[in-house]
Amino acid sequence: MLNTLQTNASYLEQVKRERGDPQAQLEAMQGFLERSGLKVEDLDRLNIIHVTGTKGKGSACAFTECILRGYGLKTGFYSSPHLVQVRERIRINGQPISKDLFNKYFWLVYNRLEETKDPAHASMPAYFRFLTIMAFHVFLQEKVDLAVVEVGIGGTYDCTNIIRAPVVCGVSSLGIDHTSILGDTMEKIAWQKGGIFKPGVPAFTVAQPERPLEVLRERAQERKCPLYLCPELDEFEEGSRPLELGLAGAHQRSNAALALQLAQMWLQRRGCHGLGELKEVPPSTELMGRSVPLAPAFQLTDAMIQGLRDTEWLGRTQVLSHGPVTWYLDGAHTTSSIQACVRWFRQAALNQEKPQDGSEVRVLLFNATGDRDTAALLKLLVPCHFDYAVFCPNFTEVSVANNADQQNFNVTLENALTRCLENQRTWTRLLEEKVGQDPWLPSPLRVGGLLQPAPARGSLLLVPPASRPLNSPALVFPCLAQALRWVAQGRDPHLAAPAASGAHPHPAASSGAVLLREAAAVRVLVTGSLHLVGGALRLLVPELSQ
Repeated sequence: MLNTLQTNASYLEQVKRERGDPQAQLEAMQGFLERSGLKVEDLDRLNIIHVTGTKGKGSACAFTECILRGYGLKTGFYSSPHLVQVRERIRINGQPISKDLFNKYFWLVYNRLEETKDPAHASMPAYFRFLTIMAFHVFLQEKVDLAVVEVGIGGTYDCTNIIRAPVVCGVSSLGIDHTSILGDTMEKIAWQKGGIFKPGVPAFTVAQPERPLEVLRERAQERKCPLYLCPELDEFEEGSRPLELGLAGAHQRSNAALALQLAQMWLQRRGCHGLGELKEVPPSTELMGRSVPLAPAFQLTDAMIQGLRDTEWLGRTQVLSHGPVTWYLDGAHTTSSIQACVRWFRQAALNQEKPQDGSEVRVLLFNATGDRDTAALLKLLVPCHFDYAVFCPNFTEVSVANNADQQNFNVTLENALTRCLENQRTWTRLLEEKVGQDPWLPSPLRVGGLLQPAPARGSLLLVPPASRPLNSPALVFPCLAQALRWVAQGRDPHLAAPAASGAHPHPAASSGAVLLREAAAVRVLVTGSLHLVGGALRLLVPELSQ
């Protein structure tokens, strides 16, 4: 029934249509909320932390929730999208709500909305709006002490923005995404994100490029909101041990710094004990001429340190070691998040034990959805020197009828496969261009008909070992299960061996299968879409579906 309310893609279409009248969108959302039996004022009781941003907003929310849960508070957390099961979007004390609770609140909200239909209000809210209303019901009735609410898309016109009086707001790193809805420049996107600022409610942001930061400052001023810039995580580490983060990758440090400020301000405004003591900071020359004041660093409490260490957030810089096959999963889908993903993958793959005989096969598994510039994303992945690039839709199986959590009625298999074939052509073209330009490969030598790289200089990951052909065959599979089975070749205990019949027609598929079966180590980067990563997790970690 939830899926009949349309999924993400058609919701985006609806948002585009309604974009001209943003006020109407929020009024419509308010109307749905009231039909479900809640008033906007009821949300004030949830002590909300409202977080937006282009990249890292989910991770910042996860850090914040984990820190505050460490204070013995009962936490609610609303996020999107889900990776394996839709219940992940609504969490209490860090855990997705149970099937029973989901069932109870789904029908409670659904039936109320059905019963209150009349000629003026004949519609049902779209998928994301419905789940947002349902999350508010869950958090109020389950009596959480606070709710961390992640914005869906943008801020100003997002349906979570019916929240009137959050305790504190946050803006994670800005970038270019959802351009057809939010605009095609960082300034336009910053304007949208600043729409969650509320009068008198403190807000924090991380280091941003100058112009977007200026836009955030203007938005904060017009909305009478005190806005602060988070100090770097290094400021908190001075004179103490480096902080351990539960989420890998250097880019998570700014998300952790934002979470510390959000948690500290929440505790302060709610009059809780256990605040971090402010550090004495001499006025820095950096502060002069700063458009947004720097928030002070403070002495971290044990609960804060522990919270950062214990944070888990699936599908973001996640490593699964399954015997000889290591899966690196990251839902990056913008140019800057793919850059961060590449830095993390290089670091993580370099840190692994090198196989004794040196035979290591590197595979890229990629898909991208929506209006994203796939060529720009793939170009950033070329320097990792993958031996194979595999493209497939986000569907786990060719038929998803048996899997309601992964259904998307807005994307047909045909459209998705067309996109994969385009990606395959793009990858091949990028590699051909690369051969002509790579500064690391001054004069590729042809040996036995295969391009061989010149002797390695510099980073291990920039230069493929001499035993490795430079070309990286690109294969398309009709679904994730077939793609993963081909990559793992029966060597991952969670995946069946690829079917002997109906083998992939590409000649590289059979020669690659031999290499993959015999390699001492197979390293697979799965990226480009959170939905792709979610489908992969469903197959690689079956217990997540339980």
